[in-house]
Amino acid sequence: MIGLRVSAFVTAAVCAAVVSFPAAGGQGDARAGADRVAIFYYPWYSTPLRDGRWAHWYVEHDGAPVLSTPYFPSRGLYSSSNAKIVAAQMREIAAAGVGTIVVSWWGFGSPEADRLPLVVQAARRQGLSIAIHVEPYGERTPAQAAEDISRLQKEGFTDFYVYDADRDPAPAWAEALAPLEGVRVFGHTTLVGRANASGFDGLYTYDVVTWNGSLFRRLCTQAHNAGLLCAPSVGPGYDARLATRQEVVRPRLHGVTYDRMWKTAIRADADVVTITSYNEWQEGTQIEPARGQVGRPGYDGAWGKRGLAAQRAYLEATAGWATRLRAAARQ
Repeated sequence: MIGLRVSAFVTAAVCAAVVSFPAAGGQGDARAGADRVAIFYYPWYSTPLRDGRWAHWYVEHDGAPVLSTPYFPSRGLYSSSNAKIVAAQMREIAAAGVGTIVVSWWGFGSPEADRLPLVVQAARRQGLSIAIHVEPYGERTPAQAAEDISRLQKEGFTDFYVYDADRDPAPAWAEALAPLEGVRVFGHTTLVGRANASGFDGLYTYDVVTWNGSLFRRLCTQAHNAGLLCAPSVGPGYDARLATRQEVVRPRLHGVTYDRMWKTAIRADADVVTITSYNEWQEGTQIEPARGQVGRPGYDGAWGKRGLAAQRAYLEATAGWATRLRAAARQ
């Protein structure tokens, strides 16, 4: 999302410190911290066999289709309208200690909106909560977003994350959001004063390229002082070169990048730790299982793991960090 829909950030912070990998507890231990862990999820993948066309898996380079991600999913190139795939994904997410999936949503009538009921059904079977990622769809204004949030609230949704909130004036957001009651709206911004003036209930960072974790403590302290919730975003790395031809990369460093961001988020006393992402494959931020192929790295080497063990390494790391988050909350 960082590179595909808004201007790319031109600098990338690279993690250099080694952080010890947390021992992963059992599923029950991980679930105990689940209410404070949310993950961004994308129901936008299509295949010709199921949907009549490809969507989001390929881009065109020099007139030829090229796979848009440097990685390859362990389950193959899938369709987000496949109920069995979605059910398996929700099981993985729940087992990793995540409590909320933040579902990418591009306005009523979009493919993502049409697939939302399928995601909700599968998620609720696993005890997961569902939040809505209000994306910058073409007709989105603060007033339209507020209208859509109100309509979605009637369908049972109460948490909303507004991507690229800074593109609209704070007074417009404040006016639009003021009538809403019974919902929490997080704005995608690192400007606490702007988030407060916009009438948001909290903020999140999403971008794991520029915001490497060093900002988190200051950001959360400022947010809490302003009465806002703080939901900084952690992620394993970033590489959108195939999808966007932009050269900004944040290396995974075999898990060090993910560990370091989690550690700084916990130290920042985050209200919610948001994960970028479960399956944004085009930007290389995904933690969904990947397998190595010729010219594609997979996750081999992550925390010293190889082969099948490496494919699920980031999910297991997430479970460990969710356990550590719960322990920190007790202190």
